[in-house]
Amino acid sequence: MVTLSEVLADLNEESESLDRLVSALDEKDWSRPTPAAGWTVAHQIAHLHWTDGVATLAATDPAAFIQQMSAIEDPYTMVDRAAADTIAPPRELLRRWRDGRAALAKALSDRPKDEKLPWFGTAMSPLSSATGRMMETWAHGQDVAETFPERAAAQEHRRPTDRLRHVANLGFRTIGHSFLSHGKNPPAAPFRVELSTVDGAVWTFGPEDAPNRVVGPVEDFCLLVTQRRHPADLGLQATGDDAREWMTLAQAFAGPPGEKREPTKAKAQ
Repeated sequence: MVTLSEVLADLNEESESLDRLVSALDEKDWSRPTPAAGWTVAHQIAHLHWTDGVATLAATDPAAFIQQMSAIEDPYTMVDRAAADTIAPPRELLRRWRDGRAALAKALSDRPKDEKLPWFGTAMSPLSSATGRMMETWAHGQDVAETFPERAAAQEHRRPTDRLRHVANLGFRTIGHSFLSHGKNPPAAPFRVELSTVDGAVWTFGPEDAPNRVVGPVEDFCLLVTQRRHPADLGLQATGDDAREWMTLAQAFAGPPGEKREPTKAKAQ
């Protein structure tokens, strides 16, 4: 069983990896569009900073978090508006993001491990909150890396690491949520997920005899559940009607369904 301190350590490493990539960019590069429609590099970092901030608020003042969230008029546009409103000059935004990351780590470490913290449409333990931040940091880091692939490769920013185990675990745990977020009932039959790593290991989730199965590379699974790739562009194999449907619904994050990526032109033709 993974501990909060382990997840926070991996979250810090993932954040530092992305930090090294964006801190080396020229100021004009922060305005470069990323694969997320309408989002620049600045939007990506602003979003991470804003979400760290509300996660810290949920941990330190749950009542204030609930009050702030209840005042939101349109949850479907909230994320885009929050990212735009949080943008600042690059160096200032970097400073705020770094300070916010440190504040969140302290806030989660200070909470009882079994305490339930409010979140968007659910409640989470400090461990689950940290895992969610790990998932989002990796996902938005993917968008930035795809914007500057040569720089990311030079820094080995997107080299798959064992930190992906947190994203994969969350992707498996949110299979039922993926159906619910799309207005569907979760399947009654269990799922089995088998993911291969770059070093030849296999990570497994769920019972061996489950009728629904998803098999493939762990990085592809993480790209799917964070909605960074269309299923047609990934090397994942689904067995069972529910598993095949889930591939079109997969969503590891809370809140309304995200805008899923289209297949690449080569795959779509």
